[in-house]
Amino acid sequence: MTFSFDIALAWLDLAGIFFFAVSGSLLAARKQFDLLGSLLLASLVSLGGGVIRDIILSAGPPAVFSNPVYLVPPLLATGLVYFLFSSVQRYTSLLTLFDAAGLGMFCITGTLKALAFGMNPVSAALLGVTTAVGGGLLRDITANEVPRLFDARDLYALPAFLGAALTAVLWELGAFIPVTACVVAATVFTFRVVAWRLSWRIPLAVRGWHRLGLDAGNSRARD
Repeated sequence: MTFSFDIALAWLDLAGIFFFAVSGSLLAARKQFDLLGSLLLASLVSLGGGVIRDIILSAGPPAVFSNPVYLVPPLLATGLVYFLFSSVQRYTSLLTLFDAAGLGMFCITGTLKALAFGMNPVSAALLGVTTAVGGGLLRDITANEVPRLFDARDLYALPAFLGAALTAVLWELGAFIPVTACVVAATVFTFRVVAWRLSWRIPLAVRGWHRLGLDAGNSRARD
């Protein structure tokens, strides 16, 4: 990758951290955490996936511990939610939108970093998915929520798989450029949001099982 592309990738990574951090602070606000709890949850969701990725890659100290700039997005997100949340009514929609944006960016950056470290495309795509969903999993468990990754009423990992796979294929074809990166991120974001709005589902673990209680639960307001 060229120096200019590395810079673009770094900005993409920081943007993904910010979007995920906002989703964490929004969930903290709903759970009535204090300001410090909001910052910690925002940091966990936005930085957790990258830490997992860097540990798997044996890339030395995770980026957050070697570059303080990665701490700025969670701070900004926490402050933004603190000052604006009182006027935000449709928090669930906002949380999903910010989460989808972070998912779209992290599945790209995680895959690209794995490829840069010499992993094969399949393994790199899997690590990209891990990067994208890892922080959200930690966020939901910490906040005592059903992890979206395992929620039968929600498609979470599938959009990340799509984005990571597209990234790996474009990389192998030599067609991964900033424009195609934006297309992939937009595709993942759109897939995630549309699936959420239309309640798309994938089959249960055993054919013939019924989603007991889920259909009624799905009538909850998607606000």
